[in-house]
Amino acid sequence: MKLILIRHGETLSNKEKRVQGKSDVELSSVGIEQAHLVALSLKDHPVEAIHTSPLKRAMQTAKIINEFHQKELHTDQDLMEMDYGDFEGVSFKKIMDVEKDFINQWMTDPASVKMPNGESLSQVQERAWRALKRIIDKKENALIVSHNFTIATIICRIKNISLNEFVSACVGNASKTIVSVQKDGIFIEALNDRSHLLEDTSPKINALF
Repeated sequence: MKLILIRHGETLSNKEKRVQGKSDVELSSVGIEQAHLVALSLKDHPVEAIHTSPLKRAMQTAKIINEFHQKELHTDQDLMEMDYGDFEGVSFKKIMDVEKDFINQWMTDPASVKMPNGESLSQVQERAWRALKRIIDKKENALIVSHNFTIATIICRIKNISLNEFVSACVGNASKTIVSVQKDGIFIEALNDRSHLLEDTSPKINALF
């Protein structure tokens, strides 16, 4: 069984380097084009189901991909992005300027950090893995449209690495991560594949927020 984890296309918040988390922002014009390109790359893939975060940016990406497959879209709250609490909508620069102690802890020991009035990486991983297990139990080749940190925590679990190493598992907009589910385990066949985007002009992967 194959699962393809897809991060949504670029949003204006991505471009402006603002925390978006559970804020329900839509794709930018670049993000829409990215979604069409990832959709084209998957048009001949044997898709039996599509699961998506209910946030607009993920839903838009999933709907564009689904133009080639015409499947029912299954939304799952557990696939949503991390809740950044007080940092939602704030620019990265402002957080780095004002929250220096928090940033230092986040950079040195992210697994121990909880966003103010929001979630921790372990909380995100717990719910994201719940969602993945439900999908695996259906035994279908599936596409999963989600978010950077949500996907990163899943990858950490599959690779059996600490959440302190989650930076190595972060993925770019409209990327594909291919996961093979076999009797003897779950394996990553491709991580953060963005070759379908041709000339990639979107911001670099953000592992800060």
